[in-house]
Amino acid sequence: MNNGNNSNSSDPDRPVRVYADGIYDLFHFGHARSLEQAKKSFPNTYLLVGCCNDETTHKYKGKTVMTESERYESLRHCKWVDEVIPDAPWVIDQEFLDKHNIDYVAHDSLPYADASGAANDVYEFVKAAGKFKETKRTDGISTSDIIMRIVKDYNQYVLRNLDRGYSRKELGVSYVKEKRLRVNMRLKKLQEKVKEQQEKVGEKIQIVAMHRNEWVENADRWVAGFLEMFEEGCHKMGTAIRDRIQERLRGQLLQNGKGDDDDDEEYYYDDDYYDDEDDDDEFYYDDNEYNDEKDQKNEKEQK
Repeated sequence: MNNGNNSNSSDPDRPVRVYADGIYDLFHFGHARSLEQAKKSFPNTYLLVGCCNDETTHKYKGKTVMTESERYESLRHCKWVDEVIPDAPWVIDQEFLDKHNIDYVAHDSLPYADASGAANDVYEFVKAAGKFKETKRTDGISTSDIIMRIVKDYNQYVLRNLDRGYSRKELGVSYVKEKRLRVNMRLKKLQEKVKEQQEKVGEKIQIVAMHRNEWVENADRWVAGFLEMFEEGCHKMGTAIRDRIQERLRGQLLQNGKGDDDDDEEYYYDDDYYDDEDDDDEFYYDDNEYNDEKDQKNEKEQK
């Protein structure tokens, strides 16, 4: 094993050995992006990633969600990682760099407190030696952010896991709390449905308001057109009735002996008096004609 600084190696094909370390709890894309930057620090890079065990992590940072073995395995499945170093130290020293032939250490520039309790930066040593490569953090994602999301929506996650078969004892939930959570969740779903229906009604009201003027205008045109057709139909029907009555009157006059000379006479009638079903039994009487016939009869009787 070479105990010197491998960055000064005479072998031009030798990859630059870059080291990155962390806890990597709830491994997420923010972790992966930082490791990608470390991997791409040089054209030819061999990336070693150190991960602290549970004992060291719980001592200096706090409880983790994933166990050390789970965190190691997550790192092994990241495509940017060439080698995982388990049980990594909290503070890096020259002995550790020499042991793993590390040329550079990659991490974000935020200071991390060492184990001395004096608020010294963990990476102060490598920064002073000129072996520090800065990476950029990904905003909006971190292990603490993910944990806060779970805590914020704790009740929903408890109910989800209860529905998936976990017991309330496994989740650390009492019988009363379980029932209260279920009631509150039903009330919340009901409120969401009511709100959804209110939004739908509001949308329909807006649509009606938008098209109201158009509907009113179309309705006016439809009514006007209907009235016009109705009036025209009544006029045609009235004309047909008058024509038929006149034809019936003329036919009755011809049956009573009235000649063609009377064709020029005008006959007046009352629409309410004449009915189509009774026209065959009605007769038209001319006063002048009746008097002439009476005088002729008297003259014959005197002779």
